[in-house]
Amino acid sequence: MIQTLTLANGELTFHRLGFGAMRITGRGIWGPPPDRAAALQLLRHVVDAGVDFIDTADSYGPNVSEELIADALYPYPESLIVATKGGNVRPGPSQWVADCSPEHLRAACEGSLRRLRLERIDLYQLHRVDHKVPFEEQIGALADLRDEGKIAHVGLSNVSSEHLAQARAITEIVSVQNPFNLSDRESEPLLEVCERDGLAFIPYFPLDGGDLLEPGGKLQRIAAEHGATPAQIALAWLLRRSPAIAPIPGTSSAAHFDENLGALNIALSDEEFEALSAA
Repeated sequence: MIQTLTLANGELTFHRLGFGAMRITGRGIWGPPPDRAAALQLLRHVVDAGVDFIDTADSYGPNVSEELIADALYPYPESLIVATKGGNVRPGPSQWVADCSPEHLRAACEGSLRRLRLERIDLYQLHRVDHKVPFEEQIGALADLRDEGKIAHVGLSNVSSEHLAQARAITEIVSVQNPFNLSDRESEPLLEVCERDGLAFIPYFPLDGGDLLEPGGKLQRIAAEHGATPAQIALAWLLRRSPAIAPIPGTSSAAHFDENLGALNIALSDEEFEALSAA
């Protein structure tokens, strides 16, 4: 199995199993974590374990996730890619509102640069589409930030195939981050485009097994045969599903992170892969 992804003519290379830093914040993805020292220790453990792609957003906390990443890891290892996102604002816990006006995206990017202590963000992603703002203006704002050297590469999140095509007509797009897992494969057309054209497909909510998690179901049975957890099998399926896929499972627990990392050592048989794919 190919373990790394290389994008943008070799400008970005990272291991295919990354870390999503949403859950190192407080309850409802709001405020600081209940144990700040443990969150910092987890981030250092993630990097020490060989993960070189961390995904975050200014809206996680808000601001908290980015600040923790910088406090734990700055100065960053040369190989580490910290990807972040802009375009969501947070009125309160568990509340998300789109604001992808060019003015807000510029301010959001500047804020992320300060919090992450970076001069340039390797991968900056539009967090969601704002239907109040013409889409070409949203992408145009990111293209401007790229031209100014504030971001190196542009990615999209929560988009359709049509959005991806429209964005690529404006500027280079290197990644798509949409929900995708064993039970939610609505974004398969986007995945196919990413695989065909050399873009990264970064699935969030990668561990949802849906009905497959029922006792005695295929996922449980295959996990038992491998001496693994259902979550590990779900990640192993994603990693085999396409070489373009780079899952970013997130957790606030070092033990859970280590469990997720164990998916790299699981080789599903053709029969197991097909059984899960057909579910």
